[in-house]
Amino acid sequence: LQRVMTFRAVCVFGHEIRGSEGQGHILQRFPEKDWEDNPFPQGIELFCQPNGWQLVPERERPSFFVSVLTDINSERHYCACFTFWEGLDNPQKAEASEVDEDEVPGLVQPTQVYAPKSLVLVSRLDHTEVFRNCLGLIYAVHVDSLSVPLETVIGNLLTCFIPVAGGSQRTITLGAGDRQVIQTPINDSLPVSGSSVAHLFRQLGIVNVLYLFCAALTEHKILFLSSSYQRLTDACRALLAIMFPLKYSFTYVPILPGKLLEVLSTPTPFIIGVNSFFRSETQELLDVIIADLDGGTVTIPECVHISLLPDPLLQQTQTALSMVLDPELEMADHAFPPSSTQPSTLKIQDKEIRAVFLWLFGQLFHGYRWCLHIIRIHPEPVIRFHKAAFLGQRALTEDDFLMKVLDGMAFAGFISERGLPYRPTDLFDDLIANQVERIRQEECSPHKVMNHIKELAEQLFKNENPYPAVAMHKVQRPAESPGHNDPKNLAIFPLLDDVTIQLFIDHAAAKLKTAPPVVKAELKGMVPSGPPLEDIVDRHGHVLANSARRLEVVRNCITYIFDNKMLEAKKLMPAVLRALKGRAARVCLTQELNQHVLQNRAVLDDQQFDYIVRMMNCTLQDCSHMDEHGIAAILLPLVTAFCRKLGAGITQFAYSCVQEHMVWTNMQFWEAMFYSDVQNHIRALYLEADGGEQSTSGPVAGGQELLGALELASEQSRLWPTLSKEQQSERVQKEESTVFSQAIHYANRMSYLLLPLDTSKNRLLNRSGIGDVESVSNSYVTNSIAGSMAESYDTESGFEDAESSDVANSVVRFINRFVDKVCNESGVTNEHLKALHAMIPDIVQMHIETLDAVHRESKRLPPIQKPKLLRPILLAGEELVMDGMRVHLISDGREEATGALGGPPLLPAEGAIFLTTYRLIFKGTPNDPLVGEQVVTRSFPIASLTKEKRISVSLSMDQFIQEGLQLRSCTFQLLKIAFDEEVASDLAEVFRKHMHKLRYPQHVQGTFAFTVGQSGKTLVEHKTKDKNQSIKTLSKNLVKSAKRTISRQNVTRKKYSPPTWENRSNQCTLSLTVCVSATVSEELDQGSLTLSSTIRSSDRQTMSNVVERACCRDYQRLGLGTLSNSLTRSKNEPFRISTVNRMYTVCRSYPGLLIVPQSIPDSTIQRISRCYRQNRFPVVCWRSSRTKAVLLRSAGLHAKGVVGFFKSPNAPSAGTTHTKRKWGSIRGSGRLSAYNPEVGNRLSSKESPQPNGGPSEALFLRQQRAYLYIIGDKAQLKVTDSFQQWEVVPIEVCDVRQVKNSFKKLIKACVPSSEPIMTFHRCLEESEWMCLLHRVLQVSVLVVELLDTGSSVMVSLEDGWDVTTQVVSLVQLLSDPYYRTFDGFRLLVEKEWLSFGHRFSHRGAQTLASQSSGFTPVFLQFLDCVHQIHLQFPMEFEFSQYYLKFLAYHYVSNRFRTFLLDSDYERIELGVLYEEKGERKNPQVCKSVWDYIDRLNKKTPMFFNYMFSPEDEEVLRPYSFISNLKVWDFYTEETLSEGPSYDWELVQRGRQERLAEEVPDKPDTTTPKSQRRIVWPCYDSRSRVVPDAITKLLQSLEAELGLPPEKWKDTWDKIKANQRADSLLMSSNLSHQRRSQGVYLPESGVGSSINLAMDRETSTTSTPVAGRPSTSTLYSQFQSTESENRSFEGILYKKGALLKPWKPRWFVLDKTKHQLRYYETRQDKECTGVIELAEVESVIPGTPTMGAPKNIEEKAFFDLKTTKRVYNFCAQDSFNAHLWMDSIQSCLSDA
Repeated sequence: LQRVMTFRAVCVFGHEIRGSEGQGHILQRFPEKDWEDNPFPQGIELFCQPNGWQLVPERERPSFFVSVLTDINSERHYCACFTFWEGLDNPQKAEASEVDEDEVPGLVQPTQVYAPKSLVLVSRLDHTEVFRNCLGLIYAVHVDSLSVPLETVIGNLLTCFIPVAGGSQRTITLGAGDRQVIQTPINDSLPVSGSSVAHLFRQLGIVNVLYLFCAALTEHKILFLSSSYQRLTDACRALLAIMFPLKYSFTYVPILPGKLLEVLSTPTPFIIGVNSFFRSETQELLDVIIADLDGGTVTIPECVHISLLPDPLLQQTQTALSMVLDPELEMADHAFPPSSTQPSTLKIQDKEIRAVFLWLFGQLFHGYRWCLHIIRIHPEPVIRFHKAAFLGQRALTEDDFLMKVLDGMAFAGFISERGLPYRPTDLFDDLIANQVERIRQEECSPHKVMNHIKELAEQLFKNENPYPAVAMHKVQRPAESPGHNDPKNLAIFPLLDDVTIQLFIDHAAAKLKTAPPVVKAELKGMVPSGPPLEDIVDRHGHVLANSARRLEVVRNCITYIFDNKMLEAKKLMPAVLRALKGRAARVCLTQELNQHVLQNRAVLDDQQFDYIVRMMNCTLQDCSHMDEHGIAAILLPLVTAFCRKLGAGITQFAYSCVQEHMVWTNMQFWEAMFYSDVQNHIRALYLEADGGEQSTSGPVAGGQELLGALELASEQSRLWPTLSKEQQSERVQKEESTVFSQAIHYANRMSYLLLPLDTSKNRLLNRSGIGDVESVSNSYVTNSIAGSMAESYDTESGFEDAESSDVANSVVRFINRFVDKVCNESGVTNEHLKALHAMIPDIVQMHIETLDAVHRESKRLPPIQKPKLLRPILLAGEELVMDGMRVHLISDGREEATGALGGPPLLPAEGAIFLTTYRLIFKGTPNDPLVGEQVVTRSFPIASLTKEKRISVSLSMDQFIQEGLQLRSCTFQLLKIAFDEEVASDLAEVFRKHMHKLRYPQHVQGTFAFTVGQSGKTLVEHKTKDKNQSIKTLSKNLVKSAKRTISRQNVTRKKYSPPTWENRSNQCTLSLTVCVSATVSEELDQGSLTLSSTIRSSDRQTMSNVVERACCRDYQRLGLGTLSNSLTRSKNEPFRISTVNRMYTVCRSYPGLLIVPQSIPDSTIQRISRCYRQNRFPVVCWRSSRTKAVLLRSAGLHAKGVVGFFKSPNAPSAGTTHTKRKWGSIRGSGRLSAYNPEVGNRLSSKESPQPNGGPSEALFLRQQRAYLYIIGDKAQLKVTDSFQQWEVVPIEVCDVRQVKNSFKKLIKACVPSSEPIMTFHRCLEESEWMCLLHRVLQVSVLVVELLDTGSSVMVSLEDGWDVTTQVVSLVQLLSDPYYRTFDGFRLLVEKEWLSFGHRFSHRGAQTLASQSSGFTPVFLQFLDCVHQIHLQFPMEFEFSQYYLKFLAYHYVSNRFRTFLLDSDYERIELGVLYEEKGERKNPQVCKSVWDYIDRLNKKTPMFFNYMFSPEDEEVLRPYSFISNLKVWDFYTEETLSEGPSYDWELVQRGRQERLAEEVPDKPDTTTPKSQRRIVWPCYDSRSRVVPDAITKLLQSLEAELGLPPEKWKDTWDKIKANQRADSLLMSSNLSHQRRSQGVYLPESGVGSSINLAMDRETSTTSTPVAGRPSTSTLYSQFQSTESENRSFEGILYKKGALLKPWKPRWFVLDKTKHQLRYYETRQDKECTGVIELAEVESVIPGTPTMGAPKNIEEKAFFDLKTTKRVYNFCAQDSFNAHLWMDSIQSCLSDA
């Protein structure tokens, strides 16, 4: 029994401090001495007035609240504080008259002030209402001057004795006519909450309280704010109540005084309440969650992350709470809601909320008792909780909230208090033991949950209110009479007689001593554990589903191993390793292995040992460091059982080969294992003892074999008091010895698994830092690999002893830490602990000596047979930089190679990685034995490497490879490799350094294209005489003389006639030479020089090279540079070739010869160029042969240049006038043609507002079109000149950074490094690559249409070398059929990309200097656009899709010099621009990609497009919508059998080798050989296995005619010439605007395949407007009679498209083809247009519109509505109109 109230102290304001600030001190306290068992808490006066002791001018009402103080023993003291106010004279009041007061109103001082006086009651029990009543009674006695002495009331109060618990009721009276009934709770372990929980939820709401609940459980700091002290106390009490059964063990201060606010900055968690008065002081707390009870808000700082309940539980809890707090919510939508659904009363609602949280903890903690380890029973039980097993069996290892709760202090207290096997039980124990099944069944039914909650709430309410009917309270309250609060009537609270009160206390104490002791038996008993966890988990279906077949495979494999059927076991091994990913299979493996262990030992031969170790490693590999499923725990005894004999008396155990796992270095794992074993031994100890003595009681004796450890401990605890001292000490000693022996055993076990086999290598320390408790991994050397391993490490270090002792010391330290921890917790004696510490170094040393012998013997074993390293085929001139290193190629995110999409698992594969001067090559064989004969090759050029990343890889094999590299290439390849054990780490580092050196050479001359054929030593430039001396001289002289002669004033004119160039016609050379010479001689001024003046006679040979460049050839073809042979140039030509840039002084990145308007002198060009970025001024690059419109290119203007050009046309600026003149000449060159207003609509949606503010009109819809359109950046000014001669079209272009980022995402989408989270199409969309293609194509089509209407266009975007180049190249490709041939496309790339200075080296990051800029695939984007056009117009290109892929691969490969360097200037400087074709040292090495393509094209039709059937002057207008674009298969395809097919010689030689291997020595004639072959995705080249029809026919023709294969082109041309015009394949009378409806050729690696299939997609999207005919035009190929195709025909008037007149046409209704065709006249064979009846929606009578034929009745009009537009028709009369409508309708209904 315990007193309910122990102390009372009255504290009064102290007078010694001046001002309004004061300090409280105790006036009187009773009893004056402390109770023996309960010292008086210090500092109560601070808590009586938390805001500080202050005087007030007016009397305040009495207040009451309860503070909670916690003493040093974690005992809580409840301090009930009753405060009232007493008047006293103001010490600061000066004698002053009323007049003075009126004069100084601001300084009025009241004559009387009021000081607080507090009555404080300190108790160990929390009965708030009783405290309020008792203190209120004392106050009432004092105020109302009742006849009862205060000493009697206080004496009675201090001598009331109240039981702590037990459900009793006690009536107390204090002798003032009062009576109170105190009910004690039935069970004091359940908290008493009154209605505080309900109030808390009303104040903050469900979500906020749940946040606070989770924050308190996961140990965050929580601060309550309120202006009411009692509400702070209630809120804190409520939060603790809902945490039951966990108890809060950190700082708990419901009311914190203002003077102690610094407590809030403590680093430990807390729950504290503070008055809102101090709100400003709490704003700076960065890691404190603040709950404002008055405002109803919870503020969580940004840096605080609260882990919430696991998902289904959180939702269920919220639902249950809302049903309790707002029962009307469920009925709110009912049509007939019940009449009354009021929530329960506050006290009942309080218990219902607590019941929800009790139910929640039941869900969270059910089955916890099955994870308890009892490690000592006597003298006191010691319990430990196996956290990993609990989380694993509940499948909650990933749950952050539960992990934090289980690691927290509250749960530790929960285990130490509730883990005991023999103790009193309460409501929570009953819930865990008996209602788990019910909770599980209720999960899906909220109503059942509510019923359960109501039952629990009833029990909670009954516990708190055992006698709810009793309410006999009679307490005197102070009278509320008038004048009651008058200060004159209110006496000062008197000093009490302490002697009288002490007599009361002494008398009560004496009476208590003489009274007989009240003994209430504690109802202790065995705590039930509830259903075991496994059953629950199985029912939930959380166990990983492993099919019975997989388990059967595991069992069979183990049987084969132990039956020595090794071949069978080897076949099953891959399947077993895959199955062991599942938990059930791992458990099955441990069970099967257990059966083969006899007397703790199983001796195996080498191969059996290898297989068993391999399976153990695979099993442990997927275990986390926690070992939540207990797999490592089951394997621990097995790894010390399986062994093999290495020699005389030397045995190697499995543990030496399974050390490479995190679990072995996790201290918590070893502790859990140790406690589990100790529990088993202690259980065995008592079972044996009980069995021997035959003294167990009846009910236990029968089932003692089934007794669990906790039940046994409970029984032993019950018997403990009945044992004699000797028996007790004997049992304690036996238990301690058991723990001690297990500690020795575990010291041995730990040394087995922590000491590496080769202790002379300091691998352990390097890899794991096992000195750390947190360390998670250490390395190992497997079984017989140890032999091959030894050579890989430096054994001559000379520090072996020191290092091995380091290993030993770290292991000793680790084991010592473990021993200290477990022995202290288990109560091992100090003597035993010292003995253990002395023993551990000896154990470790002894084990090291054993391991040395094992290691020595293991080195003598033959190494494991590994696959032979396959050598790659190298190009001529390609050399190995590093020989093959054994690696494993790991599967990445592409599923084809892993067999996930069908087909064999080709990856992972084992082989070698080779680094050559040109490529990075992996060649090996798949790990899966079913496809082990296949060869896997994956390679990419070293120059295309874009990202290298170190990775750590673990494989499910006996080797555990840790180091790996992930290498990504911009040729859309990914090498994910893991180095084999035999590859030393320093060798891997050397490999990386070499790779970086090759990828980023110091200079472009270090790339493969320059070093090919030279050995590494000859990279230094030779001093020998070079045949190409003239080229070198030219390059040097051009650069030097450019610098030297810029300032030269007078130059002599000279003319020269250079020699002719190779086999070119003299005429061509002469005319161009004359052109150059004439230009020079005519336009000589101070700034220009003749070529001959700067080039010595020995170098004039090379001048013809300048003339011979692609630019000049093309200018001549276009008629831009043609001149007569005479020295005078014809003046009427609008353009001329300018040599102003021949020394590359005006613009470094332009070619030497440029086309400019005739009227612009060179001096003007030099001035104009400064206005443009990079000096890239406008030059002509193409002219339309039909409209004579020209295409110009330039960079964007400088910002300052824009103003000068456009804003001040009248300013005296040379640049402005000359530019105008230049554009004027362009205008003169263009032929005025009819302007099509539709073009403007398509080109630009930009609108220019009219000056009158009226509706704006479209930009291009003007009376007169502009002669020149400037396509400029949106940033440039949008202006139009007053004469409408030119116009700026501002567009948004893709920034280079945008292209770079988009490409990175595209690569990751097409070649993911791991299993992608999003789908391929989603990743593709996020990359925005298709959007960029769409933009470029859109702009290009815009320019094509402008040029086609006769307007000239200048493309002036960014620096003029990226997007500008893309656009002008695509425009020329679309407009000029010549560029769609082999020669034309080469010329286009050489002219626009190479000569005009696209920065290939910079954008491709080819050297060390450009490494930081990163890879930006501008040229690849252009090739992709060409690919999209090729797909839409397959008959317009001479080259195939493969040709484009070939260029896309080799423009980054650096195999050829073509795409190196950034401009012609740089190429001349290096001497590579005019290399002589016939002067190659090695005929096998091509320096130009074009030469290589020409050579290949003669041998094979791989680049040729068999469908090539061009139309004259065809202008292509491709669709550019994203829906019309396709992903280029260059990005996604792969051929693992031979690697990339773009190095043709390698592929050919590889195939020859494979064919040679496949041919048998003796042909088998008995069985017919099948022609069928399996084609595997991503492995085989489909085009080679299934060649296309035309290639096959060509081959057979060549064989029949006896022609060599090189003559394929001749054969093809002959066949083509003989084809008739009506042939399906080669028909040229197809409507040619869009012929993708024709024949579709799937693309392949080595040639085109033919497939006569219609492309339905384009036929459905084609529009039957002029220029977009539908698929039905294909019908015109077939010969047929007219009557067949003409169902109904006649003349109809048809209204044209927008703004077009009515015209009569001859219409033919064709039922066969289901179409309505119309012709200009009846005799015409070619139709003008087609209306597809499939697209017709309705035929309805129409009305005449503007411009309709006159004198025709209204009923003759009818409309035909299609999916795309409405056609208006007019027949001759109404009869004919009805005939047409009926005929069309019947056609529609027939369909």
